[in-house]
Amino acid sequence: MLSRIAESLFWIGRYIERSDGTARILDVHLQLLLEDPWIDEDSACRSLLSVMGSADVDKPTLTRRDVLAILAVDRHHSASIAYSLGAARENARRAREIVPTELWECLNTTRARMPRRLTADKEHDFFRWVRERAALAVGIIESGSSRDEAWHFLTLGRSIERADMTARLLATRSLTEASGPSWTTILRSCGAYEPYLRTYRGVPSALNAAEFLLLDRLFPRSVVYSIGRAEQCLRDLAPSFGRAGVPDQAQRVLGQVRSQLEYRPIAETLDDLPYHMDTVQEATSAASEAIRHRYFPKDAAPIWIGDTL
Repeated sequence: MLSRIAESLFWIGRYIERSDGTARILDVHLQLLLEDPWIDEDSACRSLLSVMGSADVDKPTLTRRDVLAILAVDRHHSASIAYSLGAARENARRAREIVPTELWECLNTTRARMPRRLTADKEHDFFRWVRERAALAVGIIESGSSRDEAWHFLTLGRSIERADMTARLLATRSLTEASGPSWTTILRSCGAYEPYLRTYRGVPSALNAAEFLLLDRLFPRSVVYSIGRAEQCLRDLAPSFGRAGVPDQAQRVLGQVRSQLEYRPIAETLDDLPYHMDTVQEATSAASEAIRHRYFPKDAAPIWIGDTL
């Protein structure tokens, strides 16, 4: 497979997952800001933007409407839903000869129907629409794609982005400290509330909820599950038959952060949750960079072997 095609597939997976994760985070936390009068709106909005990688906003006072404009409908902001959907469609266009027709039509239609502004009474409907379109795209990938290199690159991108978005979601816990059911809110925001109840059969506690979202090996949005799936994709793309450990840098980075999460007591992780979630985000970023260097090199020099290129 050409490296440019593989790169486009990787980023299609990432951008689809990013739009879904951003919609989930915004839906829950903007609704919380609306319902809880005791939360300082400006500081909460700045904290949310910081968690989403958009801290450099030059405004004296921020409101939920500003956050919505920046992270939902701004087509030029790299962390926004509109940008992610547009970028997913553009990457699908570049890899049109590989991307299934149904996926191309889904991304193209989604991008065309993306609104340029939102009214207050349409916010929840918009976030639900984004989640449904992302679920449709993922369903097409899972049900209509052979488990070949194309599927592995799509799934690799989705898995790395999902681990990153779940870590960002957990890092927003401080925004809901004053509202009481913070862990219930976080579980609901990533569709984990009912699976959590089936697993623990009780009211969410900080320890159990964090353990579920970080370490559960059966829930597909947990950090450990997502990282493990990314590692499996990397092993399938480049099987290693050596005897000297793991040669792939991306696998090493992901394996290290997964081991740290699995072997560290969950109480210690909770003591400084934002720091540990920053570590996860740094690991996913480093793994993405290592994947780029290995599979999507820019200006790679040709290597001559005998009489062949």
